[in-house]
Amino acid sequence: MIVFPAIDLKGGQVVRLAEGDMARATVYGDNPAEQAMLFSQAGSQFLHVVDLDGSFAGKAENREAVEAILQAFPGHVQLGGGIRTPEAVEGWFDLGVSRVVMGTAALKDPQFVKDMAAAFPGGIVVAVDAKDGMVATEGWADVSDVSVVDLARRFEDAGVASLLFTDIGRDGLLKGVNIDATVDLARQTDLPVIASGGVKGLSDIRMLALHAEEGIEGVITGRALYDGRLDLAAAIAMAEGS
Repeated sequence: MIVFPAIDLKGGQVVRLAEGDMARATVYGDNPAEQAMLFSQAGSQFLHVVDLDGSFAGKAENREAVEAILQAFPGHVQLGGGIRTPEAVEGWFDLGVSRVVMGTAALKDPQFVKDMAAAFPGGIVVAVDAKDGMVATEGWADVSDVSVVDLARRFEDAGVASLLFTDIGRDGLLKGVNIDATVDLARQTDLPVIASGGVKGLSDIRMLALHAEEGIEGVITGRALYDGRLDLAAAIAMAEGS
C-alpha cells in the first residue's frame, strides 16, 4: 500500500482545509517545494498535490508552486484541482506529473475523462468525493444526486488508474478514516481505491493496510503529518508491509 503525503495549495501556500471549506484553511508553510523535499527525505516516493484555488476556478491557479514541487520532488507526483481540458491534462504530463486527478469532470463530463484515460493509460485518477454517500463537486461546494458507487462503476472499463475516495465530513478533522465506506467501495468496484480524509495516526494506516488485498491501493494524509501526529517514515514502513 502506498502512503501519499499531501500538499494542498492555496495562494501559493501549503494549507489544509477542514471539511473542504476554503474559509477554514490552516497555513502550514509558504514554500511548497521545500515541503516536497522534506517528504522525500522522510522516504516518500509519492506525493499528492491539489491546487485548491484551481478546483474552484476550473483552471490552474498555483502553477508556479506546482512546477517548483515537480522540480524539487524526485518521485511520482499526483496532481488534482481544476484540470478540465485536454490541453491542461497534456500540459501537466509534459511537465512531469505522473497522474492527473479528476473529480468534477468525472461527474459532469465522463466521456472527457474516459478519453483522457485512453490517451494516457494508467495516468488518470477519478476522485470520488462523498458527503453522506453522495458525490460532491466544484471543490466540494455542490453535492450531486449521484451515489459514490454509481459514479465509480461508470469508469470500471475506462482504463483509469484508480479511484480516490474522500469522505468530506472527515477531511482535515483528524477523526479517522472512514474505513468501512472505503473498503466497501473497493469491494463493489474492480478499480483500486485510494483512501483520503481524516487520517489521524498509525492506526488508520494499519487498518487500511489490512485490506490492501481487497483493493486498497493507498492512503492520502495531510494534517496528521503537519501536526506531528503521524510520522511519515513509520507510516510508509507500515504500509509497505502490507
